[in-house]
Amino acid sequence: MNAPERHPPALHAVTDDPRYIGASVTRTGARRLVEGRGTYLDDIKLPRMAHVVYWRSPVAHCRILGIVRDHALQMPGVIAVVDGAEVATVCKPWVATLSHLVGMKSAPQHALAIDRACWQGEPVVAVVAETRAQAEDALQYLQVEWESLPAALEMETALDAATPVIHPDLGDNLCFTRSLDTGGVDAAFAAAEVVCEATFHFGRHTGVTLEPRCQIADWNPGDQRLTVYHSQQAPHMMQDLYSRQFSLPESSVRVICKDVGGSFGIKVHAYPDDFATVALSMLLKRPVKFVADRLESFTSDIHAREHRIHGRIAASKVGDILAFEIDDLTGIGPYSMFPRTSAIEGNQVVNLTGGPYRHQQYRAHLKVVFLNKTPTCQYRGVGHPIACAVTEGLVDLAAAKLGMDPLAFRKRNVIRDDAYPATGISGIKLEVLSHEECLRQIETLMDYPALRAEQAALRERGIHRGIGFATLIELTNPGAAFYGVGGARIAAQDGATIRLEPTGSVTVLVSVGEQGQGAEGIYTQIAADAVGVGIDKVRVVTGDTDVTPYGGGTWASRGAGIGGEAVLQAGLALRQGILKVAAVILNRDAAGLAVHRDEIVDAATGATLMPLAELGRVAYFRPDTLPPGFTPELMVTRHYAQRDYPFIFTNGVQASYVEVDLDTGFVKLLKHWAVEDCGRVINPMLVDEQMRGAIVQGIGGAMYEECLYDAEGQLINGNMADYLVPMSAEMPDIVVAHVQTPTASSKLGAKGAGEAGTAGAPGAMMNAINDALRPHSAAVFSQPFTPEKILRALGRVA
Repeated sequence: MNAPERHPPALHAVTDDPRYIGASVTRTGARRLVEGRGTYLDDIKLPRMAHVVYWRSPVAHCRILGIVRDHALQMPGVIAVVDGAEVATVCKPWVATLSHLVGMKSAPQHALAIDRACWQGEPVVAVVAETRAQAEDALQYLQVEWESLPAALEMETALDAATPVIHPDLGDNLCFTRSLDTGGVDAAFAAAEVVCEATFHFGRHTGVTLEPRCQIADWNPGDQRLTVYHSQQAPHMMQDLYSRQFSLPESSVRVICKDVGGSFGIKVHAYPDDFATVALSMLLKRPVKFVADRLESFTSDIHAREHRIHGRIAASKVGDILAFEIDDLTGIGPYSMFPRTSAIEGNQVVNLTGGPYRHQQYRAHLKVVFLNKTPTCQYRGVGHPIACAVTEGLVDLAAAKLGMDPLAFRKRNVIRDDAYPATGISGIKLEVLSHEECLRQIETLMDYPALRAEQAALRERGIHRGIGFATLIELTNPGAAFYGVGGARIAAQDGATIRLEPTGSVTVLVSVGEQGQGAEGIYTQIAADAVGVGIDKVRVVTGDTDVTPYGGGTWASRGAGIGGEAVLQAGLALRQGILKVAAVILNRDAAGLAVHRDEIVDAATGATLMPLAELGRVAYFRPDTLPPGFTPELMVTRHYAQRDYPFIFTNGVQASYVEVDLDTGFVKLLKHWAVEDCGRVINPMLVDEQMRGAIVQGIGGAMYEECLYDAEGQLINGNMADYLVPMSAEMPDIVVAHVQTPTASSKLGAKGAGEAGTAGAPGAMMNAINDALRPHSAAVFSQPFTPEKILRALGRVA
């Protein structure tokens, strides 16, 4: 269900004839996919291609004593059995730190573990065969001798003297720590009439992409060139990493990403087996394919969100928030993840907690500790769901203690819509947000007074329903502040090349790839409007470092705001180039011409003067008819980097309506609402579906998903039977509405929309459950909110 739009801004400032920007256009490429003509990585077959599987550590921490490969090598089809020392002859180790995260440390990591394996799932030995089945069969005959080592498994005890230090050279298990203090926190809490506190736990979980991680590495010794087919979000980043880790010129590395079956941040990192597969291709001088199976994905794909946060809020008796304080402890893996690092998530929690509100005091302390578990890193939302849930959980506690309605309490305390630009209490720069308008809209959208009345009536009948809110901010359109300032070679800019073809159609080459989110669709819309052609005349090409301009790729909700702006600027420049050619052909002043719906027209009268196809014919095939010295320029490249702010923030609010069964602890999700301000909405249908998908993913983390480990560091639910993901039958109707406050940092005015749903959903769900439990003096703050935890909070189980 969709709600009506309020106050959509005029589009004529962006293009002369806005037909497609702002319209719900069916995404290009959808028909090709539903007809089974997609090209996912496992569809690709190359001559002489071999297949690799990896022997992975079966335990959390072990010393590798010996590898006996004789029997495996005798198996049919086996080409090679390769260990870490052999791979290290061609691939350098890496250390994943960022210089702006002062004091951060991590140990050198190899593509294949050499002496020790430090988590269950770390790759140790590669078995390469003619087919995947042959490699799997041979793996059973590989003998690896190992001895178990003591492991650091609990973040609460990771820094204790009795806990083994995973990497003795580092001195301890502390990866990164950060403190932030505005200076008046103690005084604010001492003066407050209301102080509330709670300890929040967030369960470690993972992305479960439809297509697993996979790649084909093809080293061609003849021309000394490496081509890697990848299911990846950042092809130019991987090109740079392969260049550096294998000491190759960047021009000798090509990364191709065709159709990608979902990413969610899982595929924006460089994994050890990525480098190992490339090394194998170089050692064997033939293509090598790796496709992770679902079981190994659970222990080799990054995890995220394992945090314990103790939070406090201070408020005055009239309902003003005075201060927040948090202490965040988060457990990562034994290594920081390359190259984006495993400390960004915790750093984001510090930056974002309390973000929507006007309080003047804030203190935060963060510790990021190494554990012998699967490495953690950026996953959809990157700290936002944690910071939002902590903030909004504390806000609800304060409102309840004050006896104030939680929506009214938020209205009183959010940063005013007329207060921007502003600086958040953590130092974040906020260009323009719309908290007040979003709160007004959601109150109307959900008919809040009627819902409260319904809740009260049902409580009289023993039916326990709850309403929960979560106000949020989302970091999008990042500049170099995210990674570049810390030394990571991850582009903050993106580029687009647009070419007019002889037939009058347009080809667009963009550095931001398609991951299933509809990026190619919005680029088609933007290019069509910018140039002045029909949407059916636009073809978009992404995901090839040999073809597309250099750029950062798909991450941090930057595809529309940064990639889209590059497409717009290139399209507008091509339009001007077309008009210059038309002016020469027609012997008219370019200022009196316009491109309108595939034709050159008189700007004043709209009269058709020439179809674009005719202009293309003359420019490409009859340049002899043009004046001497004039050369048509019908191919344009533009790059865009957002430089006005470190990040462009969006905002929104979500609300959940749930019913809790006090006898079983089960929660029924009844309805969910979201009002989001992501700047200019390019395609409402795609934005709504991005919001819904992200909300479902957020609900998954809040209600179902958790990577469970036993006392020995073994993942005990690493399969699709035991690891719960949200299913359609369990999901509520999700109603989405928009406020549009375009950013002035770009002509397009678009912000990001890919992660806000994930950011707000867990907090809204938590507050709704606790609203239902409040008459029974019970509350839950540990995600996922399982029936067992709810019954324990009610005192019905021990």
